Amino acid sequence: MERISWDQYFMAQSHLLALRSTCTRLMVGATIVRDKRIIAGGYNGSVSGGAHCIDDGCYVVENHCIRTIHAEVNALLQCAKFGVGTEGAEIYVTHFPCVHCSKAIIQAGIKKIYYATDYKNHPYAEEMFKEAGVEVKQVELEMLSVDQYHLDKLKFTAELLEKLEGAGIEQEELLRLRDEANTLYTQAPIKG
Repeated sequence: MERISWDQYFMAQSHLLALRSTCTRLMVGATIVRDKRIIAGGYNGSVSGGAHCIDDGCYVVENHCIRTIHAEVNALLQCAKFGVGTEGAEIYVTHFPCVHCSKAIIQAGIKKIYYATDYKNHPYAEEMFKEAGVEVKQVELEMLSVDQYHLDKLKFTAELLEKLEGAGIEQEELLRLRDEANTLYTQAPIKG
């Protein structure tokens, strides 16, 4: 079994953190890393103990939810709360940071940003990163499975579909089954 790359590992962590988000508009996760070790993680949500968007709806002012603390800031605050330095660290974020998070990232001394998805990439944020010497790289999360046998299952399904085709199953039914299998296995199309 081939191990995933460090970038995929940390980006997967950010996507996992995003599943804890209480924002109903966009689920975001962020992982701060130094020396290939996770030092903090955050997701977008409300102040601890406060009302959450999933419970009370978003508190939107000028098209922004002011109830939500962004994932990047939550991760940085976790470092501050526990006395963990961020100078020279890297951050992995599911979405391109907003202008406010970009300023916080720069001020925290983070030198590399990896993000999975473009999201309203503001030119000023990009300009600030460039001026501050912060490296920005898009690293899309490849479809991962925590099931160590997922490739064997994918191969087995492809073989079954081939046998069905050889047994004379109607082409329309075969295409339907192949489409259904492809929906279940989003990693790669099943050929056969």
